[in-house]
Amino acid sequence: MLGLRLADDTVGGGSGHPRGKKISTQTGDVGEDFAASILSGLTTPRKTIEAKWLYDAEGSALFDQITELEEYYPTRTETAILSNEAHRLAAHVPEGAALVELGSGSSVKTRLLLDALPSLGAYVPVDISVTHLEAAAERLAADYVSLDVHPVVADFTSAFAMPQAVESAPKVLFFPGSTIGNFEIDEAAELMARLRKIEDVDTFVIGFDLVKERKTLLRAYDDSDGVTARFNLNLLSRINRELEADFDVSAFTHQACWNEDRSRIEMHLVSSSDQSVTIAGETVRFSEGETIHTENSHKYTPERFEDIANEAGWSLAELWMDENNHFAVAVLT
Repeated sequence: MLGLRLADDTVGGGSGHPRGKKISTQTGDVGEDFAASILSGLTTPRKTIEAKWLYDAEGSALFDQITELEEYYPTRTETAILSNEAHRLAAHVPEGAALVELGSGSSVKTRLLLDALPSLGAYVPVDISVTHLEAAAERLAADYVSLDVHPVVADFTSAFAMPQAVESAPKVLFFPGSTIGNFEIDEAAELMARLRKIEDVDTFVIGFDLVKERKTLLRAYDDSDGVTARFNLNLLSRINRELEADFDVSAFTHQACWNEDRSRIEMHLVSSSDQSVTIAGETVRFSEGETIHTENSHKYTPERFEDIANEAGWSLAELWMDENNHFAVAVLT
């Protein structure tokens, strides 16, 4: 782990909020080296890139745009569920607990929990994108001036250290957005089992997407405005920027498809021609029609999800769903 560092800028408050409050950002291990991960995935017979690399500053901003699209139901549906049900969490959250959000992004849904749980002692957002993380943490610190905010830059799919200030506090994990669906089923179970071993964890609030008609799913991942396509293609632009690669981004197209056998949406980037790309000094060849598999989004039935949670050592305390059964939020203990 790297040491703590104090954010350079003070946090500005809104009307009625004091200015000058500072938050400290803990910078930890953000996972496997970017170049090594990219080259490893693109030199296998079936080319892949880990979905976590989609979320640089530009990718995170594009994903925020996706969440506002009419076709993309998960965000607004989960937000509505939390708006209606978050007050019920108080029965599961000890006074002075730290809310630890995994993959915090812009932290929009976080406010619903913070408002419903005034007895929280701290908020710990964990994210791989430092720019996005610090901006969101500063906004929350300005609006919740009595709450200690401790951002952690880390890849939560690997072990990471909690800020010293909350090490001994009871903890509530918050994992919204159906991000658990990005993991293979066995990987999801392994992640949930590892998170259960975090010291003093009491409760796990997790959102997951439900199986539904194919048309609705495909529209959500291939919107008519092309925002999801830009989000996916930004991955190639990022590789160009950071690894001195020479991808012709216009020579790839975004593809979303439904894998019935594995109950998941898959996102791919499809090569439109035979071509070669240089990445960090190495040559990677693509044939026409060959794809790079960039993301999965598994869809669950409530029963299947509960089985996986039980396998990982959690018990289902509550399950909240919208009236259309499009999305669910589970409270695990």
